[in-house]
Amino acid sequence: MPDRTVTNFMRQQGFPEEPADACDMRFEGLYFQPAIVFPLVLVAVALQSGPLFLLLSTVLWWNVLFPAWNPFERAYNRWIAAPRGKLPMSPAPAPRRFAQAVNAAFNMASGLLLLAGWHRTSWGVQAMVVAAFSMLVFGKFCLGAYFFHVLRGESAFANRTLPWARN
Repeated sequence: MPDRTVTNFMRQQGFPEEPADACDMRFEGLYFQPAIVFPLVLVAVALQSGPLFLLLSTVLWWNVLFPAWNPFERAYNRWIAAPRGKLPMSPAPAPRRFAQAVNAAFNMASGLLLLAGWHRTSWGVQAMVVAAFSMLVFGKFCLGAYFFHVLRGESAFANRTLPWARN
């Protein structure tokens, strides 16, 4: 049986209830993209690189606009899922795409603010991106997907998807 935190995360991302083994496999696939993007965000922060923030933003906007052609999911499907007999990633449901759009917007803002010379304001935006990624990677909590549900008037559901919530 998958961990309650994993089940809550999957529901938060917009995936239906699945058998435990399928849930665990899909969860692993969902973490592939953050495992690549978060370190790149940290590099952009360390270098204070506006162009790198804008590149990350562009890739994330691509994922939002063309979810079937998400390069991270395609790479995962080809080089990890297929050779190991794991479930392939399907295009992201709306809550996950919304979270990617929020991430893309914050990366864009960080990059544009740096390029405009507004370094302190960019640092604030960068801190929010790092905090949100930290919650995702270390706490299995996607702030963007959570807000997707809240903004749709589904606060009770959103609260049931918190990592510590009991179903």
